[in-house]
Amino acid sequence: MLKFDFKNILSENVASGNCNEELINMELDFNKAMKEIKNDEPGFISLLDNPDYADRIDKMADELNWCDNFVVLGIGGSALGNTALQNSLRPLNWNFLNREQRNKCPRIFVWDNVDPEYIMANLEILDLNKTVFNVISKSGSTAEAMSNYLVVRGLLEFWNLDLKKHMIFTTDPEKGVLNKITEKDGIRKLTIPPSVGGRFSVLTSVGLLSAKMAGVDIRKLLEGAKEARDNMMNSEFSKNNAGLLAVHHRLQYQKGRKLSVMFSYSNALYSWADWYRQLWAESLGKEKDKNGEIKNLGPTPIKAVGPTDQHSQVQLYNEGENDKVITFLRVEKFRNVVKIPQLHEDIDALNYLGGRTLNELINFEQQGTAYALKKHNRPNLTVTFPVIDEKNVGEFIFTYELATVLFGYMENIDPFDQPGVEDGKIATYALMGRKGYEDLSEEILNG
Repeated sequence: MLKFDFKNILSENVASGNCNEELINMELDFNKAMKEIKNDEPGFISLLDNPDYADRIDKMADELNWCDNFVVLGIGGSALGNTALQNSLRPLNWNFLNREQRNKCPRIFVWDNVDPEYIMANLEILDLNKTVFNVISKSGSTAEAMSNYLVVRGLLEFWNLDLKKHMIFTTDPEKGVLNKITEKDGIRKLTIPPSVGGRFSVLTSVGLLSAKMAGVDIRKLLEGAKEARDNMMNSEFSKNNAGLLAVHHRLQYQKGRKLSVMFSYSNALYSWADWYRQLWAESLGKEKDKNGEIKNLGPTPIKAVGPTDQHSQVQLYNEGENDKVITFLRVEKFRNVVKIPQLHEDIDALNYLGGRTLNELINFEQQGTAYALKKHNRPNLTVTFPVIDEKNVGEFIFTYELATVLFGYMENIDPFDQPGVEDGKIATYALMGRKGYEDLSEEILNG
């Protein structure tokens, strides 16, 4: 299981940390929020009781074992989890390996933008005859995913390639544009539970199909999440890691530390900081609470990777404004060990490194950075992966999903909506000429 170390966010170790009395007072809010969550049964919790969709994903993956490239067309919650699963559970050089080295699994690409140079750079290296495109959009109206879908479909039709062979839709079971296209063209589809929003959907077919295509054991991933759920939905506050994450961050937010840095000392875990940024920002950044009162809540998530960002950000974190809570991600046992040769033994600035390993170096650097932050009265905490595997990743996903929702419920906000995103979407519809938005287009252009 993951190890959560909260000692550097406690006032007994860091003056600006949280004291036991504050934690005890916050326990009442935690208990109330947990009770509400159990009553509401959010989709990201209940989906773990339905293993049938994993069987459908297995069947779909078997049907696609011929392809050499699997391309996800999505954005936000339809893309970030896919990338994080791929980067954490497959070698970081996966797409550079040959098919035999990949155990005959395909390369995985996630198109999470509509930058024309980015899309063309991807298209130029793909053999369309050996490629499957997975279009992910719950509504079927996401401008970015659907624009990329139209680009790809146009190419497939130009080369007379079978859409039913080269395309899969992942969408709502009944609603939306993609269902209409499926009915007309017979394109295969997987469904997204209606009760699961995009940023909570990584453990649905949204994230699991691409993971399965790359050879990830999706059942162990779900098992890790389910074990975390069964533990944390029934454990007392002092032993509840999701609850402690939520409460510690909430207390620090109330003290003015409104920036939350996820500092990964592992390149394989770095993409989870991207996933966390959306989860935290969209769920907790709200203008109003459930009663309609203005709140303007919003802890701002930031990502960093160590040791790289020790040389670009830690100066600020140690000596700049004390407005941040820092979470370290570290790995006890990496999948590889790299030994540092004993060279230049006559040079003191180098000889101490010889005979050690890069594994030791990266973890000592994390430990040293945590110590320096503590010394400068900067609250921080550490999440340790004993190893990076499916079960630990599944536990991490569920723990942070639950922590996010607990924070939101304790603040009486809706962590599942995202009204602040809609204005920009609607403005884009207008500027792109979507029918029914003509007046808004004129308003924007006349500014």
